[in-house]
Amino acid sequence: MSQAVTFRIVPGGRLSGSLRVPGDKSISHRAVMLGALAEGTTNVTGFLTGEDCLCTMKAFQAMGVSIEQTGPTSLRIRGAGRAGLKAPAVPLDLGNSGTSMRLMAGLMAAQPFATTLVGDSSLSRRPMARIVEPLRQMGAVIDTESGGRAPLRISPSRGLKGMSYRSKVASAQVKSGLILAGLYAEGQTEVLEPEASRDHTERMLKAFGVELEASPGRAAIRGGQALKATDIAVPADISSAAFFMVGAAIAPGSEVLLTDVGVNPTRTGIIDVLRLMGADVELLNPRQFGAEPVADIRVRGGELRGVQIPKELVAAAIDEFPIIFIAAAFARGETVVTGAEELRVKESDRIQTMCDGLRALGIAAQARPDGMRIFGGRMRGGTVDSHGDHRIAMSFAIAALRAEQPITILDCANVNTSFPGFAALAAGAGLGITVQG
Repeated sequence: MSQAVTFRIVPGGRLSGSLRVPGDKSISHRAVMLGALAEGTTNVTGFLTGEDCLCTMKAFQAMGVSIEQTGPTSLRIRGAGRAGLKAPAVPLDLGNSGTSMRLMAGLMAAQPFATTLVGDSSLSRRPMARIVEPLRQMGAVIDTESGGRAPLRISPSRGLKGMSYRSKVASAQVKSGLILAGLYAEGQTEVLEPEASRDHTERMLKAFGVELEASPGRAAIRGGQALKATDIAVPADISSAAFFMVGAAIAPGSEVLLTDVGVNPTRTGIIDVLRLMGADVELLNPRQFGAEPVADIRVRGGELRGVQIPKELVAAAIDEFPIIFIAAAFARGETVVTGAEELRVKESDRIQTMCDGLRALGIAAQARPDGMRIFGGRMRGGTVDSHGDHRIAMSFAIAALRAEQPITILDCANVNTSFPGFAALAAGAGLGITVQG
């Protein structure tokens, strides 16, 4: 992927309008995976056509699954059944997608053929031992690079055995990878977590007719079950909506309505944090998209205050911390985040990258091993390196609403992994953004 994409944003302005951000990335990945394993035809609407989800789609097409794009955000998946995947002729390239690699590690460990999972340079640095080690305990045969990193070379096993696994981290990717392996394992597979992680896999498996036990911090599945095709409506991604929520909250005079946003309670930490900071956030028209709760979210501009973010909100806002750090930069007083060491092993080290960027723009920030301390103040402007991290790039773009001088953000090509069309949607809402390259 070219890395010569640069965002340039003029300072000031406000956000307004009714916006529909793209479909939820986590749910889009899972819709393809479970639709591919189901018996029958699954129709998906609202699918995120970002590069991460397209990597998942292409991987299953390479294993013989018929997936047809029937509209800009619609798919028709003719499921191969639980035992119907075919050996791919080449390694499966999962690009920048940690979700794809960790979930598919569990799924491919159960197949009667060998596969290799590869990714880009960023994904190849991310920790895969957290899924590989428990899979090996179930009987999987997986070779990795040093440090448990990708590529993952997966060989057929003699059969997976269910187990009870207590995860050290609250990770939906680890949990989901083990649950998918558990679909094929002998007996029951149980995953226990230190706190609740997002539960999209559990909800969607139930929609596909699979029986499993799910409660906050625990999921358990019995092996050998078949999936029955169903139609999936993907809600708008709250992680993408978060950029416009914060943009409206920090810019006086702003008012945005974000429509059809998924408000799964394991994902709404961003709403709780913004309300703690004093933001004017309303949830309107609550309803269901299949197994997932959805609402419209209205945010109006105002003054934010610095807060100590409770540790119990960290897991439910883990992907939103880059934009939460931007909210903190303009809040009155000091904001402290702890218990968020997981940010160190995302697409970039999001603690250090955000801290460096904030300081380059004139905001006082201190990185800590498990979080950050930010002192709200005046943001000058300047140049920031996103280090190829999509959420870093979009966060600093939104910061320009309150900056005193233009902001230039380097290495923004990976925004397309999660939010194709971000710059155009943001410009339409009032952000003075131009894209070069």
